[in-house]
Amino acid sequence: MAFLGRAVQRIASAARPPLSPLCRTSAHSYSSEPTQEKNVPYKKTLKQQEGSSTGPTKPLPRSAEVVVIGGGSLGCQTVYHLAKMGLTNVVLLERDRLTAGTTWHTAGLLWQLRPSDVEVELLAHTRNVISKDLEEETGLHTGWIENGGLFIASNKQRLDEYKRLMSLGKVYGIESHVLSPAQTKDLYPLMNVDDLYGTLYVPKDGTMDPAGTCTTLTRAALARGATVIENCPVTGIQVRTDDVGVKRVKAVETAYGTIETPCVVNCAGVWATKLGEMAGVKVPLIAMHHAYVVTERIEGIQNMPNVRDHDASVYLRLQGDALSVGGYENNPIFWDEVSDKFAFSLFDLDWDVFMQHIEGAINRVPALEQTGIKSTVCGPESFTADHKPLMGEAPEVRGFFLGCGFNSAGMMLGGGCGRELAHWIIHGRPEKDMYGYDIRRFHNSLTDNNRWIRERSHESYAKNYSVVFPFDEPLASRNMRKDPFHQVLTEQGCMFQERHGWERPGWFNKEGPAPVKDYDYYGSYDIKKNVNYKYCYLLSKEYTFDFPPHHNVIKSECLSCRHGVAVFNMSYFGKFYLTGPDAKKAADWLFTADVNKKPGSTVYTCMLNKRGGVEADLTVSRLDPGAANLPLAPESDGDAYYLAIGGGVAEHNWNHIRTVLQDQGFHCHLTDHSEDMGMISIQGPKSREVLQEVLDTDLSNEAFPFSTHKIVKAAGHQVRAMRLSFVGELGWELHIPKDSCLPVYHAVMAAGAKHSIINSGYRAIDSLSIEKGYRHWHADLRPDDTPLEAGLAFTCKLKSSIPFQGRDRLEKQKEEGLRRRIVCFTINEKVPMFSLEAIFCNGVPVGHLRRSDYGFFIDKTIGYGYIRNPDGGVVSADFIKSGDFTLERMGVTYKAKAHLKSPFDSENKRVKGIYS
Repeated sequence: MAFLGRAVQRIASAARPPLSPLCRTSAHSYSSEPTQEKNVPYKKTLKQQEGSSTGPTKPLPRSAEVVVIGGGSLGCQTVYHLAKMGLTNVVLLERDRLTAGTTWHTAGLLWQLRPSDVEVELLAHTRNVISKDLEEETGLHTGWIENGGLFIASNKQRLDEYKRLMSLGKVYGIESHVLSPAQTKDLYPLMNVDDLYGTLYVPKDGTMDPAGTCTTLTRAALARGATVIENCPVTGIQVRTDDVGVKRVKAVETAYGTIETPCVVNCAGVWATKLGEMAGVKVPLIAMHHAYVVTERIEGIQNMPNVRDHDASVYLRLQGDALSVGGYENNPIFWDEVSDKFAFSLFDLDWDVFMQHIEGAINRVPALEQTGIKSTVCGPESFTADHKPLMGEAPEVRGFFLGCGFNSAGMMLGGGCGRELAHWIIHGRPEKDMYGYDIRRFHNSLTDNNRWIRERSHESYAKNYSVVFPFDEPLASRNMRKDPFHQVLTEQGCMFQERHGWERPGWFNKEGPAPVKDYDYYGSYDIKKNVNYKYCYLLSKEYTFDFPPHHNVIKSECLSCRHGVAVFNMSYFGKFYLTGPDAKKAADWLFTADVNKKPGSTVYTCMLNKRGGVEADLTVSRLDPGAANLPLAPESDGDAYYLAIGGGVAEHNWNHIRTVLQDQGFHCHLTDHSEDMGMISIQGPKSREVLQEVLDTDLSNEAFPFSTHKIVKAAGHQVRAMRLSFVGELGWELHIPKDSCLPVYHAVMAAGAKHSIINSGYRAIDSLSIEKGYRHWHADLRPDDTPLEAGLAFTCKLKSSIPFQGRDRLEKQKEEGLRRRIVCFTINEKVPMFSLEAIFCNGVPVGHLRRSDYGFFIDKTIGYGYIRNPDGGVVSADFIKSGDFTLERMGVTYKAKAHLKSPFDSENKRVKGIYS
């Protein structure tokens, strides 16, 4: 019998050179492998017997309301939830048998706590479906085992991360305990705890069975009228173009017939890219080998919790009286030639790649060194650029939905995501904030860029078990989109952040340039690792849950803006024009605020979904009609609007607007000029003095009031100047044709030199804006928040009679009272908070922080979070005023003060230029 310890010794002595990422497309079987047995550890799989029927298991219907393609975890969960929500004419097509692709070999682990409130909720729903709902509906047991979960911390930062999860878990009623090494040894006697800092124990985590789960899901769906057809590969997707040029799903083709349908759901896992190509849809995922080994019997391992040793990048899954051992490595094997015939199949395990996990497992459970390997499990899994799934309606084709790219978490996230996807299909939007999974989070220029997909997916895989720090940045596929200021700001020490492919300023390093280099795959695949990499070194200083070393640099940028003047490069913003015969109708319907003021006005507004949730916040400027002066003005003989939108969500906004225009039948033109213009924002008490030397127009309050704009000349170049602020100061934005960006920038800096003007980045914007109480979309403002809950009622034209999308929901909510609302909190202790900290009112958890930062002007930590009344009643001003609030950060409680208004300049004097 071969043992794990001997496998390590054999492979260590082999010293085989690594392969390049391009040629490493298949695994290799070496004589040093301890076993040739390849088999999953489950008693039951759904693989059909050799020689059994290969035709469809049922006749194909002529039509269906929805066709789900792919019978793995996501496909089965989606068809189950569609049927449960009342959609019965639904068909699931599986090319082989249920689970045949990747689901059948999954480890099936479910951990309840993640560093995301939405993911905690998704996981909770999966757990409820698997452990309770399905058994109640069908009388069948899914194979759920509640043996608990144990997270291992080998250092303080890791334990701090776990303490953050524990605090968030209290908000959701998830039991968890931080254990000392001695307590961990009592719980798991076979574990080596000599190198432990502590652990997090979650008693109600557990393990799922793929075959049991999927068969029970489809049994429940069939009982509600759904149809499940196996042995039926899809050969094509028919797409039609409607009367206004919009592409829509028409039908699904198979070798056994065609099903007419307006809706297809791509749940095809690693085969999802090929399925997308049939409809002209880009599916940015990549297939990799992912492996674990199954041990022989281990005495004393029975009933132990599953283990995640993140720092060793290894997991230990209880398998009866044995363990499954797996993990995530820096050098995964890409599966470039994805085979259509790979059903219930496994690769040979490459021990050169897998060996590191054995070493980590033996260190954690020394008994493994003398334990035999029963079988290896190496199968394909799909991975994405940010280690998040791909969901939602594809931008290219209406009615083509994605439910794929689950990064080995398809079982764990399947229930929650299946429900959200079903809601998305039926109602047009999910119930929860699914932006982090929405395909529209990626810019369209990236989703078919092979370099970006490969590099970013590799990095996400390799960092899967890394500590999730608040200000981390990717190193892969950087410099994909650069604005005209990029080089000059690099020379001035800019530490860039990546958003939507753009490089945007984060903060400015005082010690010179720190450029971003090409990706080195962390030294894997024989690629030379970057050396003397200053950007990477400075980024590593962010890897803390304390204030980073450059905290005072960000403080300086913030206070220079508050007391003097600062320049912010915001060129990554989305810049769209809305014109055409129905532009005014569209603007009235799209935007919550009345944007139809006189030309020259600029309005801050929201866009809502049908449920009244905020899909975007943006500024809309009314333009004068006239001839084209691109990129500063479009051609228009009627109503025209300029939309300026946060660059990180520009693709999402573009598609939301386009979808609404299509659904409402508005005849409009939406054009994107984001790449054609740069944008700098000059903010602070001295901004008027600086810009008056650069612009050829009167900048007085009377001549250039707040929330107005005009085309002017700056250092001889035409620009659109807007008097706006996202930091709460007197200031202007300059929207500049790209060829004029640098001359205008240099003129501004020259004029500002005597006022000690500085460059500032988005870390300063984050601090300044939270201090002022301005919202950040997808932080303290999301699609599951209404403007009334978010304190943005002033953006809604409810006093007018003008209809707008979501208005009916807001009127109902206003009448009934708010059951949740945003509140600002400050604490006196000088400790950082980052979001996810628990909020307690009179000792009862009532919510968690969505966003937090340090406010340098008021010299306090500030946090915003949505709270509920524990009694289920209205969250009134009196409830907030009378409450005794505390915030829990990593298990430590801090007394907090609740504010109904921003603690900084609540009278809005500074944006009006009043500094007395």
